[in-house]
Amino acid sequence: MPRVGPLALVAVLALAGCGIVNSPAADKEPTESDGKSPLAEYMGEGFMSSAGGGMMRATRIGGGQESSEEQLAKQRKVEDATAKCMQAAGFQYVAVPPESNPKSKFDDAFNLPPDKFAEQYGYGISTIDWSKPGGEDDDNPNTKIRNALSATAKKAYDKALNGPHATGDGNVVAVPADGKGNNEVTDMGCRGKAAEEVFGKGENKLDDFKKFESLFKDLEALRKRIDADQRVVDATSAWADCLADAGHAGFKKVAEPRDKIGKKLEELTGAGKGKGNPGGPAVITGPPSFDKVDAQKLADLRKEEIELAKADQGCKSKVYDEPYKKAQYEQEKEFVTANKTQLEQYRDAVSER
Repeated sequence: MPRVGPLALVAVLALAGCGIVNSPAADKEPTESDGKSPLAEYMGEGFMSSAGGGMMRATRIGGGQESSEEQLAKQRKVEDATAKCMQAAGFQYVAVPPESNPKSKFDDAFNLPPDKFAEQYGYGISTIDWSKPGGEDDDNPNTKIRNALSATAKKAYDKALNGPHATGDGNVVAVPADGKGNNEVTDMGCRGKAAEEVFGKGENKLDDFKKFESLFKDLEALRKRIDADQRVVDATSAWADCLADAGHAGFKKVAEPRDKIGKKLEELTGAGKGKGNPGGPAVITGPPSFDKVDAQKLADLRKEEIELAKADQGCKSKVYDEPYKKAQYEQEKEFVTANKTQLEQYRDAVSER
């Protein structure tokens, strides 16, 4: 899968607010028990995660899980516009009020403390089949409408609803690969058109965030400074020794255990093969299905993942998290002081998406 640049990430996040993009498991983290970092107010809770070794990831600004009434109103408008568009395309679609959507089956899992999550789910990579809604769509009238169609009609329905790159779950969406390439918006069907009506066009949002390119570069430099901090270097070495003592030798960076499991799952499912799109927009796909995966191999991988994640989390808790947090918070505080105006502008721009 092509790497998505910072500007494309912003575009994906803007669409995600409209319910168009489903996040893969790799973007999820179990709940942290400590407070927000200095950057969280501006970039979103969990933007820099000590559990991920300084791995940057953008999340909802403010860290809240409840949608405001204004957001809910916009989502209702998207649903109404989607229904009208689908009707015009010759399909039945029922506008579903966002407040009636059931809680995701994954919410409880990711509200667990990191150690409890590791015990039950490891990293949540091979242990959770993210391609399965798990019954959360069972009461959605549109699921029933789609399921009643023939295979050919389902394809036409999916194309009308989510565009030509859609799967049955609406998990495929295309966005510009970076701020310099082709900025043509890919057809995302009635949902995409409805979202544009309510939230504005994707390419316009991309242009809005071009002014933050230097901020993204500075944030990447900040991440590298934190990783190079002697406290973090020493903590990483102690973490690696701790893991080796626990029977998991050979790791040098804190992201490597998670990456190892992710690569093994990719090999098992064949995910990511033949999905490149050189010169065109990057394609963001939903998680692979486990339906055709060898059951015994998957069980073995899940056992390996949980054992590795438990040891990883235990070692981080012992020797890594606290030194990393001190270095992270100290340098983030300095960064906020030096870049407060631009950070405030970014926060406001994202909150208005």
